Amino acid sequence: MKSIKSIMLLLALVLAACNNSEKEGNSAEIASEEHHEENIHLSKAQFNSAKMEVGQLTEKPFATTVQTSGIIDVPPQSRAVVSAFAGGYIKNTPLLIGDQVSKGQRLVTLENPEFITMQQNYLETVAQLSYLNSEYERQKIMLEEKITSQKSFLKAESEYKTALARSNSLKKNLEMLNINPASVAAGNIVSAVNIYSPIAGNVTQVFVNTGSYVSPADKIMEIMNTEHIHLELKVFEKDLLQLEKEQEILFTVPEASKTTFKGEVHLVGTSIDPNTRIALIHGHIAEKDEHNFTAGMFVEAKIVTGTSNHSALPENAVVEMEGKQYVLEIESETAEEFTLHPAEVEIGATYNGYTNIKNTSEFKKDSRFLTKGGFVLLKEEGGGGHSH
Repeated sequence: MKSIKSIMLLLALVLAACNNSEKEGNSAEIASEEHHEENIHLSKAQFNSAKMEVGQLTEKPFATTVQTSGIIDVPPQSRAVVSAFAGGYIKNTPLLIGDQVSKGQRLVTLENPEFITMQQNYLETVAQLSYLNSEYERQKIMLEEKITSQKSFLKAESEYKTALARSNSLKKNLEMLNINPASVAAGNIVSAVNIYSPIAGNVTQVFVNTGSYVSPADKIMEIMNTEHIHLELKVFEKDLLQLEKEQEILFTVPEASKTTFKGEVHLVGTSIDPNTRIALIHGHIAEKDEHNFTAGMFVEAKIVTGTSNHSALPENAVVEMEGKQYVLEIESETAEEFTLHPAEVEIGATYNGYTNIKNTSEFKKDSRFLTKGGFVLLKEEGGGGHSH
C-alpha cells in the first residue's frame, strides 16, 4: 500500500504541474470515496496537454539469446610494439601516453657510438668493393685469354663476392636503423638514429625515459589503432551450434555504462579449448558506437539466435517504485476524464522498446493502460526525491 500511495501522490503532483494554467476544477485528485481510494482521476485536458497515450497488451517478438562475455579488442595488425634493432641510449622521447601518431612519425631518437662504427665499416667495404670488382673482372678476362691461372681467378672472385655480401649485410643493417646507405657512402656519418611509427594510432604504453639504455629485445612503446575495434567473446561448447555469422549481438560495458550497444557476429570459432570447452566469437561493433570504446574493456553480451512472441507494453508504460514494477490501468473513461488504477506487474525482458508483462492473467483481454507521457514524468519525479 505504501508503494501505491507513493505512486498516486507523485502522479497527482505531476498532473497538477502539467495544468498550472487550468482551472482548479481540472486539477488531478485522488478519489476520496472509500471504495475507490486507490484510483486516480485524470482529466482529458490534462491528458492532451501532457501528450499522453493509451495502449493495450500486444504480442511482440522477444529475442532468444546465448549469454556470453568477453573483451573489446583490436586486430593484430592494429597493435604494434616498437623496439630497436640495435641497442642505444634514449636521446629524445617527445610522446606521452594518449598522444596520436601517424604512420612514419618519429617516436624516439637513439644514440650509440656503435652506429658510427657500423657506418664506418660500410663505408670501408664500399670503397674496397670497387677495387675488388675491378680485380675480379680483370682476372676473368685474363683467364679467358689464358694469361692467368684458375687459382688467381678464384681468389679474386672469392674476395669480391665476400666483400659484396658484407656490403649488402651492412646496408640492410643501416636501413633497419633508418640510416640512408647512400648518404653514408657520400661521407655523411651520424651518431643518432630515429625510430618511426609502423602504424597510425595512439600511444598506449611508454616503457623508456630519456637517458635510459635499451637493448634490441627491449620494448620502447606500444601503439594501437582503434579504428577497427571489435568484440572477442567466449561461448561454451553447448551453445556453439546455435551461433552463425551475422547474428545480432547486444552488449554492455558494465563498468562504464548501462547502455546496451549493438554489433553482429562476424566469425564463429572453429576450435574449442580442450580444458575450458570454450570457443571464441569475433564480433563487429555497429559503426556509430565504435568511438565509445577502447581495447581491453570487459563486456557482457547476448547473441540473438531467434525470437519468440510474448505479451508486452511499451517500456515507458512500466515504472519502478520501491523495488516493484507498476502500470496504470484505465478503470473507466468518460467524456471529461480517465479513472486510473496502479497495478503491480511482473516483467520479463525488454527488447526493441517493449517490456514483456508476465502476469497478463490478472488483466482483461481488452484492458487499456497509460503508455506514454504521464509515466515518463512520473519516473522523473520518483527519481528526484518527490520534489516538484
